[in-house]
Amino acid sequence: MAGMTSSARPLLNRRLAEFGTTIFAEMSALAVRTGSINLGQGFPDTDGPEEVREAAVRALRDGRGNQYPPGPGVPELRTAIAAHQERRYGLVHDPDTDVLVTAGATEAIAAALLALLEPGDEVIAFEPYYDSYAASIAMAGGTRVPVTLRPHEGRFRLDLDELRAAVTDRTRLLLVNTPHNPTGAVLTREELSAIAALAVERDLLVVTDEVYEHLVFDDAEHLPLATFPGMRERTLTIGSAGKTFSFTGWKVGWVTGTADLVTAVRSAKQFLTYVASGPFQYAVAEALALPDSYFAALRADLLAKRDLLTAGLTEAGFEVFRPSGTYFITTDIRPLGEKDGFAFCRALPERAGVVAIPNAVFYDDREAGAPFVRFAFCKRKEVLQEAASRLRRLTS
Repeated sequence: MAGMTSSARPLLNRRLAEFGTTIFAEMSALAVRTGSINLGQGFPDTDGPEEVREAAVRALRDGRGNQYPPGPGVPELRTAIAAHQERRYGLVHDPDTDVLVTAGATEAIAAALLALLEPGDEVIAFEPYYDSYAASIAMAGGTRVPVTLRPHEGRFRLDLDELRAAVTDRTRLLLVNTPHNPTGAVLTREELSAIAALAVERDLLVVTDEVYEHLVFDDAEHLPLATFPGMRERTLTIGSAGKTFSFTGWKVGWVTGTADLVTAVRSAKQFLTYVASGPFQYAVAEALALPDSYFAALRADLLAKRDLLTAGLTEAGFEVFRPSGTYFITTDIRPLGEKDGFAFCRALPERAGVVAIPNAVFYDDREAGAPFVRFAFCKRKEVLQEAASRLRRLTS
C-alpha cells in the first residue's frame, strides 16, 4: 500500500525523536503571519559593513571561492583567524594545522561533538543552552548533563559546586558558552579559572562557543578559556562571523585548537558540508582585519539598543535581567501575572504585535525555564522603540 513502510519502526532516528521543528522557525513564521515585530530570532535587520559586503562581491567577480574551496578553509581566512586570536588574546595558532573553517558555528559544534564523543559519553552543558547543543550531543550518542545558570542579584550565575558535582567517571567533555545565549551572562575570570582547574583535574575536553566574543558591555570582559593554565591542549574554541559582522546568512564559522584536536573535528566536518561559503570566506578574512574602532562602534551601538529595550521592557512590567553580553535580553514574566513562557509567547503577537522566544526551549528542566522569555535587541532603534511602545499594551 502506498505510504506504508516495511517496518513498524519510526522513520526518524530515535536519537532525534525529541526534537521537532525549532522554536525559531515557529515563532518567525508567527511573526510573518501576524505582521508582528520579530524580536525572537537573533538576526540583525540591517547588513554589516559595506566594505565587507563589497569584498564578497569582489571575490565573486574575481572567481575566488566560486568552486570548492580547500577543505580546511581558504588560506586567507585561516591566516586572518589565527592573527585575530593572537592579536586579541595572545593565542598563537598555525593557520595550516590549528584552524578549521566551518559552515557557521552550528556546524562547528556538531562536528566537534561528533568527532570527540563515543556513545554513552557524558557532556556537561550550561542550561539554558542553545537548542543545537542538545541535538548535536544526541546525534553523537552522548548523554547531556545540564548545569543550570540561575538568577542572582540581577544576572544569571553559574553554581561552581553544582558543576563539580555533575562530573562523573563518564564525563568526557564540557560544553561552555560565554558570552552566554540566552541569558547574556559573561563568565568571570574567577568562574573560568574554576572551570579550567576542574577540566585539568578530571582530564576533560572542553568545547567553548565564543561567537559573541565581541558583544560585551559595561565592565564585562571576554576571556577565552584556552588562555587559562592547562587549557590550551584540551580546548576547542568556536567563533563566527555572523554575530560580529551582521552577515548571519553567510554561515562562516571556525574552530581553533591544537593540531590534534582540529584534525579530529575536520575528520567529522568533511562528511557534513565538506566545504561552504567560498566567496564569503575571503570577505570575512578582510572583516577580521578591520580596525579596533569598528568593534568599539559595534559594542556602543548594541549597548544603546540594549538600554533602550531594557527600559521599554521594564516599563511594560517585565523583570529584566540586564545582559553583560550577546544581543539578547532575558525577562521574567511573573510580574505580569504570567508563568508559562510558551503560552505567553504564542499569545504575544495578538496581544502586542511582538514576537519573543520562550526560554523553556533551552532547558531540559522545562519548569525551571517556564517563566523566562528572551528578546533580541539587534534591530534598528526605531524598531525597538516601536516594539517597546507596543509592549506597554500589556499593562495598559
